[in-house]
Amino acid sequence: MDIIKAILALDSDAEVSITDNSVDNIIWHDGNPNNITNDQIIAKQAELKTAYDNKKYQRDRAAEYPSWEDQLDKIYHDGVDAWKADIKTIKDKYPKP
Repeated sequence: MDIIKAILALDSDAEVSITDNSVDNIIWHDGNPNNITNDQIIAKQAELKTAYDNKKYQRDRAAEYPSWEDQLDKIYHDGVDAWKADIKTIKDKYPKP
């Protein structure tokens, strides 16, 4: 996960920039008033990555769902039960963890 995203998750008002995507190369433009440590940043990065990874099934499903227009067309022409069957196939392919 991105270091700046981790910093902003710890302090949404932080003013920072970074070079070489390394916690050792953080430039605190606001002086780091909350004294965020590199260990806190690394821990937050791991937490954000875990949260992102745990939602992979959602991203996979979204990529396979038909557009809203196509889904509504399916409901109109074939009924809600046919639409539910199509959606269930995708949900079964990518179950929640």
